[in-house]
Amino acid sequence: MSGLAEPIAKERVESGRAPPHRFTVDDYHKMAEAGILGEDDRVELIEGEIVDMPSIGPAHAGAVNRTTRLFYELLGRRRYVVAGQNPLRLDRWNEPQPDLLVLRWRDDEYAESHPTAGDVLLLVEIMQSSRDYDRRIKLPLYARFAVPEVWLVDLPAERVEIHREPTAEGYGSVRTVARGEAVRALLVPELALDAADLLPPPR
Repeated sequence: MSGLAEPIAKERVESGRAPPHRFTVDDYHKMAEAGILGEDDRVELIEGEIVDMPSIGPAHAGAVNRTTRLFYELLGRRRYVVAGQNPLRLDRWNEPQPDLLVLRWRDDEYAESHPTAGDVLLLVEIMQSSRDYDRRIKLPLYARFAVPEVWLVDLPAERVEIHREPTAEGYGSVRTVARGEAVRALLVPELALDAADLLPPPR
């Protein structure tokens, strides 16, 4: 049983709930092809469970739009792929949908298959209603699969958490920056900006 599945399974046993049936990524895709899961369903596959993702409010949507535009402006026509809210295949049990990915260039731009952790140069999650879920469930998952750098853009706290040095236990390096402080992606040096660029305009 994988790392995240163990505490989930333990919690179910202690609460008297039977363990759920686990789906593979292939099962998950077949359900979408059969129309069981629709294109508008906000779900992702985590440890073989189909998880409802928090709804996207206007502030979250605006932050995703702003960050996507900013990344395109900074990267221009350089050979990266910027993917917004697309699947990331980690293994046969896990296919989350991060808010934003900067991926290694591939000529098909990932039309042939979804990216894997080895394709990721930077992953960004925008946090509003999803703060606990992103930190407790998704961040350890990204670390376990060696996603090299994750930015958590915390909208309510108006700060950006930079997570690097992934290990099986989590990220070894964590830095928090606020407006006026510099943010630079380790593997994408063209992404150099102020933390304020990732946050809503001051009121």
